[in-house]
Amino acid sequence: MNAILLTQYDGAILGPIAKVLGWVMNGIFWVLDKIGIPSIGLAIILFTIVIYLLLMPLTIRQQKFSKLSAKMNPELQAINQKYKGQKDNDSMMAMQQETKAVYAKYGVSPTGSCVQLLIQMPILFALYRVFMNMPAYVHQIKEAFYPMVEKLAQIAGSAEYMSSTENFSQAGYYARQFTNEAFTSGNMQYIQNTYIDVLNKASTAEWHQLADHFPSLSNEILSTMQTMEHYNNFLGLNIGNSPSYVVQEALSTGAWLLVIAGLAIPVLSAVTQWINVKLMPQAPSTSDASNSMASSMKMMNTVMPVMSAVFCYTLPAGMGLYWVAGSVVRSVQQVVINKHIDKMDIDAEIKKNVEKRNAKLRKKGIDPEKLNSYATMSTRNVRPANSNVISTRAKASSMTPEQKEEAMRKATEYYNKNAAKPGSLAAKANMVRDYNEKNNKK
Repeated sequence: MNAILLTQYDGAILGPIAKVLGWVMNGIFWVLDKIGIPSIGLAIILFTIVIYLLLMPLTIRQQKFSKLSAKMNPELQAINQKYKGQKDNDSMMAMQQETKAVYAKYGVSPTGSCVQLLIQMPILFALYRVFMNMPAYVHQIKEAFYPMVEKLAQIAGSAEYMSSTENFSQAGYYARQFTNEAFTSGNMQYIQNTYIDVLNKASTAEWHQLADHFPSLSNEILSTMQTMEHYNNFLGLNIGNSPSYVVQEALSTGAWLLVIAGLAIPVLSAVTQWINVKLMPQAPSTSDASNSMASSMKMMNTVMPVMSAVFCYTLPAGMGLYWVAGSVVRSVQQVVINKHIDKMDIDAEIKKNVEKRNAKLRKKGIDPEKLNSYATMSTRNVRPANSNVISTRAKASSMTPEQKEEAMRKATEYYNKNAAKPGSLAAKANMVRDYNEKNNKK
């Protein structure tokens, strides 16, 4: 990872994805600027809509998999119950083949949902990188800090001031940059980028303190602050400030409308996430393990909206705006997908999936019909673990007391002679016992 945080993230996986997403964000902001509304907040909302629309095909596929899983889940549970308690190799192999046969029947892969998540997760993580480091990806936002940072970097004592957490609450995140060799050796580009990193997350009060501390640059500092406030303005709220800061400032001046605006983003974040969770399809619980997992998920779904409200209250409002926008887009998207899934002919979908799977098998030179018939034949020979017990109980209910006593004696005798595994101590002990019994008879 590059030490210059202002520079675009260059991770092996997320780096290229973040760069592509950065191009999209830069293009959106450029268009907004050309039509006279260069708003970072509006750019975040439009950007979120674009990204989730691009991810919609993957989301639909994931929802289809969930629908198919719910339909075939009773069959999988029946197989698990059938071989419950059986740990021998034949039973395990049979269970595996029957499970594969069910997945083959529905034409899906056991890892179907994981693939969709593996594709989506890097995109969402890269998206976070772009939002947290906007000047690195949006050219106009970075240029707004010039020429002020060029002059500030030339003033003695500016590094000490900019690196102090007493002056900038977010400066601690960039402590390593201030001690980096590139910074200490006087690399001006590195120094300017580090200043922009800190100033990009500075509050309005911190900007004013900077202007007071460097009076020779007060005009340039205040002009840059006004430009950034213009970019960060969204419905009268500076999304560069945290809601907690907005509320404190509004309470000190008696601006109650700003108090409401400051609290709106954390509250909306919690509410929209809660709605989003309610709209998500819930998998039916069929066992104690799944019931336990469902309870954990329910608890998490309750706690997460509250936690998002807490985070949104302390983080810059722009981050909260992204969470709200993302939740709203996902909710609308989920309503559309739910309607699409509800209208879907599940049997036709299963048939289509089976045809696709069979076509892939034929390309590999495998006959699907022979494969399925082999799985069926292989599993017919294995009986459930409790089949012998049920049969024995049925026979025992029709036996006389004398017959039961004789059956118990024979069963005990058979168990004593045969229950031990070959080669074990118990087996050797039985051999010694049988030998002694034969000698005593003689």
